[in-house]
Amino acid sequence: MIADFHFLRPLWLLALLAAPLLVYLVSRRGDVRSQWQGMIAPHLLDHLLIEKGGKRRLQPVHITAALIAVAAIAAAGPTWQRERPPFVEDTAPLAIAIDLNPTMNATDISPTRLERVKLKVQDILSLRKGSRTALFAYAGSAHMVLPLSDDAALVKTYLAALSPQIMPVEGKDTAKALQEVEKALANETAPGTILFMTDGVERSAFQAFSQYQGRNAVMVLGIGTVEGGPVKTADGGFLTDATGSHVRSKLDVDSLKALQSASKAEVATVTADDADVRWIVRRIQTNFAAKTAEGLTRWHDAGWWLTIPVAVFGLFWFRRGWTVRWAVYLLAISLLMSNERAEAADNRFLDLWLTPDQQGRRAFEQGDFQGAAEKFADPTWRGSALYRAGRFQDAIDAFAETDTAESYYNQGNALMHLDKAEEAITVYKQALKRRPDWPDAKRNLAAAEKFKADKDKQEQDAQQEQAGMDPDQVQFDEKGKKGTEATIQGGPQTADMWMRNIQVSPAELLARKFAIEAKEATP
Repeated sequence: MIADFHFLRPLWLLALLAAPLLVYLVSRRGDVRSQWQGMIAPHLLDHLLIEKGGKRRLQPVHITAALIAVAAIAAAGPTWQRERPPFVEDTAPLAIAIDLNPTMNATDISPTRLERVKLKVQDILSLRKGSRTALFAYAGSAHMVLPLSDDAALVKTYLAALSPQIMPVEGKDTAKALQEVEKALANETAPGTILFMTDGVERSAFQAFSQYQGRNAVMVLGIGTVEGGPVKTADGGFLTDATGSHVRSKLDVDSLKALQSASKAEVATVTADDADVRWIVRRIQTNFAAKTAEGLTRWHDAGWWLTIPVAVFGLFWFRRGWTVRWAVYLLAISLLMSNERAEAADNRFLDLWLTPDQQGRRAFEQGDFQGAAEKFADPTWRGSALYRAGRFQDAIDAFAETDTAESYYNQGNALMHLDKAEEAITVYKQALKRRPDWPDAKRNLAAAEKFKADKDKQEQDAQQEQAGMDPDQVQFDEKGKKGTEATIQGGPQTADMWMRNIQVSPAELLARKFAIEAKEATP
């Protein structure tokens, strides 16, 4: 923080020179001896001057000099931290990649490593209520189980279906899993965290981790013990080697340490209590704050805080002998005025010192977005205040007053809140015409197009369902690949209710989905 300290407007520091200069000039003007020493002989001047007794140590000029110095520092804009832009999400997305190798069924951690992973994920969801979480599974291939969702119940439904038996390709390809997760998070506006929960990372994947340049933080939680344990099989027995002995899977701690040294990944091992879960959640928040700060360009002006000592110095002017007479009259008049007139007078007083945009910014920082919208003259800031106040249509009108890429981008964000995806797509494209390489606009455009496509598909499916189609029918077109992927919603049911009503289990659906994806990925 100290290293980031600087001034936004350093030229204002030149005003500090006025403080000692003022003290010097006033003290010289009050020095009677210096005024007469060139006109009266020194031996006579000593007898003619009457020195003032009990000279005050603190004089008005000293307070004025201090006020000038503090005001100069405030005007220079001291700062040491960055501001968050108006449209940045406050919660960090989390993508959890779970290793589904057979060794995850080892019993060195009760009941098994995989079951303990599921419990840990549920604890993470409990501590991150309202945050979005995605699930991935990997072995010899990597697959998305569930995209980012803030529905904890839905995440738990798919989490319970995970087992090594649903994976179509044997082996372990952690590098492929990292690639798939990063690709899935590419369109996210806010930086996130990728968490691997595994009993080991193969050394062939170290290069992928060390060369990772994405904006998402990477974490690895090692599951298992150094002593290891036997590995359960799907039929309830234990995995054996050629000699018939039980295969014992051990956690390779040295490999995890080597991974941490070779990359920027944060590595830890599972604990019996919730210490590991709390560490994960803390690191997610810390990584999100750090990654978000990297993309911010505006520094927070802390000069406003110095108005407090300026006001304190101003109080000294009301001491006896220092009082400004017009202040007394102003106070008497304000007491006689009604509340409405007093408020109007206060506004007029603010108008003397602050521009409308400065008054709006003051209200914006205090959370009075409605009041800020009424003050701002700048259409962009007025639109931002209206956006925060939930007046999205008014915000669109304000943003539309300027013809810039940022204006169209902000209009698109407001239109999405009004469920006007088609119009949002149009203005996002206008923003990209003016800034072709703007990644945020590209991501939001893709999200708006997907939202519109999903909505259109839902309307089409609803019409087909009314015509007598079975909402629980699931078909896979592996030959011609001419079918359309669809999620059929039969009325206002929750995802969990729909999952209970389908003819196959979530595990079977995931197994078939993964098999098709693996087959399509095979050259």
